[in-house]
Amino acid sequence: MEQLQAFILPIGLLVIFYFFAIRPQKKKEKEIKEMRSGLRVGDEVVTIGGIYGKIVKAKEDVLTLESGSAKTRLEVTRWAVGSVLKDSGNRSDEAAE
Repeated sequence: MEQLQAFILPIGLLVIFYFFAIRPQKKKEKEIKEMRSGLRVGDEVVTIGGIYGKIVKAKEDVLTLESGSAKTRLEVTRWAVGSVLKDSGNRSDEAAE
């Protein structure tokens, strides 16, 4: 009986750790993966390096961003996108179909 009680505390701590650390992290990673896979031409994004740009060309793993008033074009990988500022509006058309 004492051996069982000795295992209850560490197992309880692992369960608590899972619900407060591991589970939310996995959920956040899933949301980011979905956001990056849903990037379309016309979306305005910010890279993880802080570069603001508009997607003008999208390939499988490489995006071409247009940035600044000089319309400078940069090629970045999909995983470099940190967030989407403005959707291109194509998503509402796709949802209606």
